[in-house]
Amino acid sequence: MAGAVWNQLVGQEPAVETLSAAAASAAALVAGETDDIGAMTHAWLFTGPPGSGRSVAARTFAAALECSVGVGCGECTGCRTALAGTHADVRLVVPEGLSISVAEMRSLVQAAARRPTTGEWQVVIIEDADRLTEGAANALLKAVEEPPERTVFLLCAPSDHPEDVSITIRSRCRLVTLRTPPAEAIARVLVERDGVSESMARWAASVCGGHVGRARRLATDEAARERRAAVLRIPLGLRRPSDVFACADELIKTAEADAAEESKSRDEAEQDALRTAMGSGGTGKGVAAAKRAADAAVRQLEKRQKSRATRTQRDTLDLALVDLAGFYRDVLVTASGAEAALNHPDHAEQSAAAAAEWTPASTLRRLEAVLACREAIEWNVKPRIAVEAMVTTLREG
Repeated sequence: MAGAVWNQLVGQEPAVETLSAAAASAAALVAGETDDIGAMTHAWLFTGPPGSGRSVAARTFAAALECSVGVGCGECTGCRTALAGTHADVRLVVPEGLSISVAEMRSLVQAAARRPTTGEWQVVIIEDADRLTEGAANALLKAVEEPPERTVFLLCAPSDHPEDVSITIRSRCRLVTLRTPPAEAIARVLVERDGVSESMARWAASVCGGHVGRARRLATDEAARERRAAVLRIPLGLRRPSDVFACADELIKTAEADAAEESKSRDEAEQDALRTAMGSGGTGKGVAAAKRAADAAVRQLEKRQKSRATRTQRDTLDLALVDLAGFYRDVLVTASGAEAALNHPDHAEQSAAAAAEWTPASTLRRLEAVLACREAIEWNVKPRIAVEAMVTTLREG
């Protein structure tokens, strides 16, 4: 019987069935019982669309593996610390920059080779495994090929395409494919878990594109709702040539402001904690040397924080581009008379007006411009250049 930790996974019943069976198999292995299930393996790859809960699935599986009951009860120390990210045997890699370095991966692999200390398994969770550099992927591959007896690797990636995750790593993992959660399930969890009103939960679930985290933010953050509305005003607001630069500037500044807001308090807290750990503010012999060492460490930290801010800015901008692409998709759906659900049902009037004004071919060109902009930014084209080129096409069609 599945435990309470699996309630974290919204609308992912097939995945829950697979993972709970594996957790039961793992518990049988630990107990020395005959394992007839054969469901447990040492490497897993969680894939699915954005917002489907890849990292949540990995964390809940880790909690079930560390559960003292063996089913993911959600109440024991193993479950609670694994979900909170404080379990001594659960190592979480969340890339803060644009990639995961080989040095970081080698250090992780060495740590993962140790025997568990407080739990039954060493669990390594790698979010965004598609950001592994070639060297980091090779370092991980060696560990996955010859894993320690009680170590489990949980990789999360947008898809299992070889361009995202090395095919040699992918072939050694058991695949868990997550689906886009249905709007009804998302609305239910917003009401029951987050205390959101039923009407707001239904609206957020209908416009989030199946992204549970986005739904929660839209339902609870007025600024997030305003930013989305500003983005969706762009398609019909490009009337004059000057609007191109105004809209491009707004998109970039919104992404920068969002990244700055998210990073500021975290950056300052990290710097203060580092200085304190390295003896800043102390007195006596050796203070000058300690201060120089602390300053050097802070400079390295600031470099990592800058890389993280760049990633956050790009992620925020990409979210806006996804909303734009959804609008143009709605225009095509409306023009065709199809009964498919709209990405932005609250903007149905605007997409209908656009469908009456634009030809399907020009709408498709606009959609392709948005997708091309997303790809260009992924290839490290400066965001402002990519966005201005996109908005020019959006105006001209």
